[in-house]
Amino acid sequence: QVQLVESGGGLVQPGGSLRLSCAASGSIASFNRMGWYRQAPGKQRELVASFTSVGWTNYADSVKGRFTISRDYAKNTVYLQMNSLKPEDTAVYYCTVGKYVLGDAWGQGTQVTVSS
Repeated sequence: QVQLVESGGGLVQPGGSLRLSCAASGSIASFNRMGWYRQAPGKQRELVASFTSVGWTNYADSVKGRFTISRDYAKNTVYLQMNSLKPEDTAVYYCTVGKYVLGDAWGQGTQVTVSS
């Protein structure tokens, strides 16, 4: 089973940017679905951004226009570019992939904290 490792999290001021990376131990080409979830303390995990099975992108309303999901098949990596960050974006961010639905494999998570 493919292993996923997230990186790129950290502390950033409101309005700042971060780029999260999700590196896979093997090829991601066989996965039709890829996405990023986040979970804030005391809240349910929510889907932030994802690729659909036909390659379209979907975003949560709260991040539309600020976050961008992308992928590099040559590097077997999925990215989440986060701009104009807000304190409410503070959460642990998880990447996931799946052949038909998200969730076949999960990363360990990376903490993003937006605070002045």
